[in-house]
Amino acid sequence: MIDQDNIENAGKHLSASLASLPKAYEPQAVEGKWYRYWEDEGYFKPRPDATGTPFVISMPPPNVTGALHLGHAITATIEDILIRYHRMQGDDTLWVPGEDHAGIATQTVVERLLAQEGTDRHEIGREAFLERVWQWVNQYKSRIQDQHRRLGASCDWSRERFTLDEGLSRAVREVFVRLYEEGLIYRGERIINWCPRCMSALSDLEVNHIDTPGKLTYVRYPLKPLSEGEPAQYISVATTRPETILGDTAVAVNPKDTRYKDLVGRLAILPVIGREIPIITDEAVDPTFGTGAVKVTPAHDPTDFEIGLRHDLPRVQVIGFDAKMTDEAGPYAGQDRYEARDNLVADLEKLGLVIKIEDYMVPLGYCQRCDSVVEPLISKQWFVKMAPLATPAIGAVKYGLLKIVPERFNKVYLDWLENIHDWCISRQLWWGHRIPVWYCDNCGQMTVSLEDISICPHCDSTAIHQDEDVLDTWFSSWLWPFSTLGWPDATADLLRYYPTSVMETGYDIIFFWVARMVMAGIHFLGVIPFRTIYLHGLVRDARGEKMSKSKNNVVDPLEVMDKYGTDALRFTLATSSAPGNDMKLVEERIVGNRNFANKIWNASRFVLINTAEIPGGVPSIEQAQPQTLADRWILSRLARLTNNVTHLIEDFQLGEAGRQVNEFFWSDYCDWYVEIAKVQMQGDDAARQATAGILRAVLDQSLRLLHPFMPFVTEEVWQYLYRTSEPELQRWPTAALIIAPWPKANAQAVDDEAEEQFGLVQEIITRIRDARNQVNVEPARRVPVIMAAGNQTAMLEQQASLIEFLARTEKPQLHEHLAQKPTQSMSLLASSVEIYLPLAGMLDIGKELERLDKEIVQTRQ
Repeated sequence: MIDQDNIENAGKHLSASLASLPKAYEPQAVEGKWYRYWEDEGYFKPRPDATGTPFVISMPPPNVTGALHLGHAITATIEDILIRYHRMQGDDTLWVPGEDHAGIATQTVVERLLAQEGTDRHEIGREAFLERVWQWVNQYKSRIQDQHRRLGASCDWSRERFTLDEGLSRAVREVFVRLYEEGLIYRGERIINWCPRCMSALSDLEVNHIDTPGKLTYVRYPLKPLSEGEPAQYISVATTRPETILGDTAVAVNPKDTRYKDLVGRLAILPVIGREIPIITDEAVDPTFGTGAVKVTPAHDPTDFEIGLRHDLPRVQVIGFDAKMTDEAGPYAGQDRYEARDNLVADLEKLGLVIKIEDYMVPLGYCQRCDSVVEPLISKQWFVKMAPLATPAIGAVKYGLLKIVPERFNKVYLDWLENIHDWCISRQLWWGHRIPVWYCDNCGQMTVSLEDISICPHCDSTAIHQDEDVLDTWFSSWLWPFSTLGWPDATADLLRYYPTSVMETGYDIIFFWVARMVMAGIHFLGVIPFRTIYLHGLVRDARGEKMSKSKNNVVDPLEVMDKYGTDALRFTLATSSAPGNDMKLVEERIVGNRNFANKIWNASRFVLINTAEIPGGVPSIEQAQPQTLADRWILSRLARLTNNVTHLIEDFQLGEAGRQVNEFFWSDYCDWYVEIAKVQMQGDDAARQATAGILRAVLDQSLRLLHPFMPFVTEEVWQYLYRTSEPELQRWPTAALIIAPWPKANAQAVDDEAEEQFGLVQEIITRIRDARNQVNVEPARRVPVIMAAGNQTAMLEQQASLIEFLARTEKPQLHEHLAQKPTQSMSLLASSVEIYLPLAGMLDIGKELERLDKEIVQTRQ
């Protein structure tokens, strides 16, 4: 039922008179007004009484480390399109917003602020440091919310969540304890990514792997003689990290490599250090790399670590957590890792053990936050066993229970899960979810607990302390689809809105977040957390380069919205690429879409002004009464468009959906039908009534189709449309476009004959216009036209007035056939219709010949 109070309230946002409708569209005067109205009226909240089913999206939580960027803007745009579309479809829509505490990123920012003050976290202490972080976070959380509002994100702010909220923190602890009790969480020593600047373990996502110019050094290792007096023998290896030679505990070759079959089992002498190390075989060795023999340093390389486990090799750590050489590095102890590299290579050259040094591109890992080169180091950390969790997540995609858009990312998803490694979840930070483990200083026992404890349950001692580390940020965000709905409690929201409908995010985090959410949802609730994964591409600059501050090519979405309006930015982001493809943000496209918003405004203003005195309001498409070929054509085109756009959005082809609406509104409606209406409105009352009704009905339906993409300009125009055509406010379908019903395609309006016939009329008019431009006919001059139209003659006679008006011709002379073709005429062809434009009627032939003579003379010179 229509709420009349709400309708009248909406009317207050508009002036009582049409005269106040501005000549130009001003986004700044519209956007804030409507967003506040939508939010105040509760339109962003779900409606359990909705006729449709629940449609739920969990917003990927942006990090609370600063302003939103274009990656967030495209995420918000796509998700808002889906939410607005389903809301108009009558579904019970819920879009849950939130932010991520972003452990290492946020701590780094606050530590930088402390450094500017001449202090650090260790000096002020953990409690005071966390208080400072919370102050900073609360400031930026509200900033991110405001930026999402600027983008038009119609999410339910009353359900906003933060990964360190009390409820989400309880979910994190519940998951840790359950996995530990199930034997899926363990503490152990393994190779991890270590940042010597942040002094913390890092997740794979926090490491940027960049091909970096380096050196490949070929080194000879002496072999231990089999007998006294035996000539010196060597085995050669190639390495990009000579400093790790000091930690070698073996040399390995591939068992199928016949070059080394006689050396397997012998001992090599580690240069400088003198340690004896065995020559072994292992399938992990690539015989095509370097010499085919590789040094094995189990303490400093993930692959070597696994080789070491298989062969029970000792682990010698020669690089410390501060990136300086340890005592195990012998004469290089205390040196920086790169200083030690240079010194060791120099010493090896003096010993005659360096064969050659080549330029080589090294795939180095850099800390995403501080850009330091990451060290693979053995560390005692907390891990999750991933293989048991990955198996059902693999099956979800393989058996079609979970759809990934675009489908080509199925392989990326499956490849990662089928080759998954255990997940290092502990971080050496203070900001984040502290690991719920307590150690007893008295009995040495460890306790994992849902609740904080102060007494050891094993010996009743109070001499206990909690693990100092916190959990990887992703450990809280992999629970996001259900922790935000109240899990582990069986809340009303969880029961109604889980599983969610779509997880929409960038393809670059399909491994680190999306796949983990699938695993968590299946493991803890027994249900896949969403039905569809929609992956958008990255936003790049106009040259296709990734945006970065160092390149000075970062585009601030707020600046774009200030300059061109939010609708222009949203429409550009939505229509510039297909799912999973990167897009170039070209300013000309934004300008073009700003112009499109102006086109919507100007065309609507024309309709409102020129139909203001005609009664009948805004009829539904089914109520429209076509009386002319153009009427039938525009209604048929609209029916096809509505059907196409609905199917495209359902199929997640949002860009193509937006492009089709743009093309229809700009070309079919504005460039053709609105112009035709100027002729039809000169007819009798019935013609004027019918034309006005169709103008309004098609505008109404077009605005509904465009609303998910361009919510602000469409809401403003739609309100004016109903206010001026329904002054008594009795026939509004609803108080606001945001909750107006999504248009239904009128199948009965599809008219193949009308589209074919009017298509011919368009072609004729276009051919004549092009010919006029070609010979520079003055715009106001009407030209004679003669046509041989065959069996289309009768139809074209009925459309003669349109051709005359739109092509600026004299009254067309129509014939079925011409016995003799007109002389001195420009001849054109539109399908089977012959068109003749007598040159004498188009230009002054004498002047034209004089112009051509001058061009000939100039060309010859």
